[in-house]
Amino acid sequence: MSNEMIGLLGIVLLFVLILIKIPIGFSMIIVGALGYAVLMSPAAALAKLGADLFNNAHSYSLSVIPMFTLMGMFIGQSGLGRDLFRAFNAWLGHIRGGLSIATVVTCAAFAAVSGSVIATTATIATVAVPEMRAMKYKDSLIAGCVASGSTLGILIPPSSVLIIYGVLTEESIGQLLIAGILPGLMTAFLLALTAYIMVRINPSLAPGVVKSTFSDRMNSLKLVWPIPMIFIITMGGIYRGVFTPTEGGAIGAFMSLIFCLVGRRIKWQGFTASLTETAKVVAMLMIMLVGGVMFGNFLSISRIPLFLTRHMSDLPPLILMTTIFLCYFVAGFFMDAMAILVIFTGLFYPMVLAAGYNGIWYGVVTILMILIGFLTPPVGVVSVITASISKIKLETVFKGVIPFWIALIVSTFIIILFPSIATYLPNLMMR
Repeated sequence: MSNEMIGLLGIVLLFVLILIKIPIGFSMIIVGALGYAVLMSPAAALAKLGADLFNNAHSYSLSVIPMFTLMGMFIGQSGLGRDLFRAFNAWLGHIRGGLSIATVVTCAAFAAVSGSVIATTATIATVAVPEMRAMKYKDSLIAGCVASGSTLGILIPPSSVLIIYGVLTEESIGQLLIAGILPGLMTAFLLALTAYIMVRINPSLAPGVVKSTFSDRMNSLKLVWPIPMIFIITMGGIYRGVFTPTEGGAIGAFMSLIFCLVGRRIKWQGFTASLTETAKVVAMLMIMLVGGVMFGNFLSISRIPLFLTRHMSDLPPLILMTTIFLCYFVAGFFMDAMAILVIFTGLFYPMVLAAGYNGIWYGVVTILMILIGFLTPPVGVVSVITASISKIKLETVFKGVIPFWIALIVSTFIIILFPSIATYLPNLMMR
């Protein structure tokens, strides 16, 4: 049996393990170790597994993940999500559909210091859903805004998913984080524009408006100043090369903690919960990274990436990226987004580089394609979380996200057609 056939059987086995609910990280470790043992030897597979565990555990580049995760946990405990929503509501609530726009913008701002889709969804849904329901907004619009806006948590830096992509591909993590800024802002704008257009077409979706005085608007800004300050210092320092991504994450976590302590926004229970949740998230990501590296090594020696590169890298650029997009799109129907990232990065990244594309740009495109999977039924993890927190029927959530889902597809193809949107800031860093 050829190496390529063994690699294909390994991919099929991985899908089977995922479908029978074996955790993704362990599924990849099992398939990677078995495949390596078949193609090399059992002793080589065990040695490789041990080496991958050690190398990932002591990798300096991975230390950025717990730092930014802890920063997001502290911010989540501080109640800043509620203050952000009230501030944007004060400035945008007078517009027809202003609460829906405020929800998307709040998600984008909270994502800038959270880096987590789940944290953004849980925080913003808890705050925004009651407010929009009080103003008689339709559940479909409420769910669409919350779910789609929350996906920005892995695009706008700090993004743990961009960091994982950087580890898997050995691209610069600092450049990847900076590369997410402009695409993230553009995507947030498209989602807000979608909400505005929907309400203009069908005013019954958002019949109420909120009017605030100029004094109320100015007072609302007094509570949210830490968000831009933390983001500018951490991301600005990374962009200017003042400190590394890990140091930036540590500074951001420290600033978030000081803000919570000085403002008396966190109690001892909240502090310990932040540490506990950070440990859980980091442990899960580490297992997935080890599994991803092991599975990627198996794919490499199976020569499947080389086969794909040989047969697909000569395709016209738009056809090549559309083909990759369709693979992500179909996989999003039944696979977790993180599994898609780890599996497909190993398959497509070498082919994209061979075709002459920029690895940083492809990282941003990958994240955008994963955002679409976060909303796509039947898995649609963000849609499911939104339904659970908001108590809105899941079918209503899936119906509500359709217009925003289209906006994400449009955003993806804009980045494909105009890659400089993603590469402009990283290129300035290199200079």
